[in-house]
Amino acid sequence: MVSLARASLLYEWRRFLPAVLAVAFAGLLVLVQLGLLLGMFSSISVYIDASRADLWVGYPGTQSVDLARAIPGKVENRLRMHPQVAAVERFTWMGADWRRPDGAKLSAVLIGVEPKPGSMTFARLLTPELRQKLLMPGGVVVDEAELEKLGVRVGDSAELNRQRVTVVGVLRGMRAMGGANVLSSLATARSIEPELRGEATDYFLVRLRDPAQAERVRDELQPISRFRPYQVWTAEEFSIQSQGYWLFESGAGAGFLFSSALGLLVGVVITSQTLMAAILAALREYATLRALGVSGAALRAVVLEQSLWVGLAGLSLTGLLGYGLAEAARAADVALSLPSWAALSTGLLVLLIALGSGLAALRALNQAEPASLLR
Repeated sequence: MVSLARASLLYEWRRFLPAVLAVAFAGLLVLVQLGLLLGMFSSISVYIDASRADLWVGYPGTQSVDLARAIPGKVENRLRMHPQVAAVERFTWMGADWRRPDGAKLSAVLIGVEPKPGSMTFARLLTPELRQKLLMPGGVVVDEAELEKLGVRVGDSAELNRQRVTVVGVLRGMRAMGGANVLSSLATARSIEPELRGEATDYFLVRLRDPAQAERVRDELQPISRFRPYQVWTAEEFSIQSQGYWLFESGAGAGFLFSSALGLLVGVVITSQTLMAAILAALREYATLRALGVSGAALRAVVLEQSLWVGLAGLSLTGLLGYGLAEAARAADVALSLPSWAALSTGLLVLLIALGSGLAALRALNQAEPASLLR
């Protein structure tokens, strides 16, 4: 009976081809919707994920990294006293106005980073060459995808909060959801925005001697007083918390979740109906086998294996198309994130839909009399 399932797929491939394509495009729809959802909100946590800090220290109850409030600078002394703390670095940003060479204005976020080698802020994106370029007075670095929006190219000058700056380099992976992220050295940032010269800061980034001790050190550094002056998070939990806030608690996240759920529903309906139609078209053949004495369990095994092979063939096509779309999105600087767990979850979901559709189609066979199907 197992060989019968494969043989029917090979010899009746035209009948099952629409089902394979339906599975493929339904899987692609789910995968792309999920990738866009994750990519959109991973841009919120890029400040955390692109840095190499083990702990983040900020205002108590901060829901997302972009909703920062200042904390006292004296907190740094408390952090440095812990024996596991190897380095502490300030992370402060300010909203700013970027004036393009043609006079148009747009919102920007000015982030001052330590240009010396080994600093934690954006360590995964800033190369030693870019850090060296940031030593130039007034030098800034932006995301390559933002150049057109900012109206500049590398080497061009513009105004940031009425101060002249020069784009000395570009990088990829720092594109913002709203305005544009603008990186500069701490010295340049303080010359542009005097408020950055104060003792207070938005966050402290902490590097540990043993990163495996991050959770233990977090708990030990957590203030125990009722009115806490700061709160400590591990980098991973602060990243997840920031994305979760925008995904589940913001209006933008709710709207995107609704559209993703709608896309999933459409994919499920199209896949199940197409696959059921392919199986129901073979009811006469199944009825013949049943009239010849083949058990219902054996027929279910045939249908389930057919559904499984259709699902696997469709997923193979989904993988090829998904890889091509991911490469196209990367080339176009579209925020599309497809971690391995997302791909595996999508594959499992589509296979379950395929198997469920096969079982649903069997109900028609079980409820019908073989004689009526053979007329």
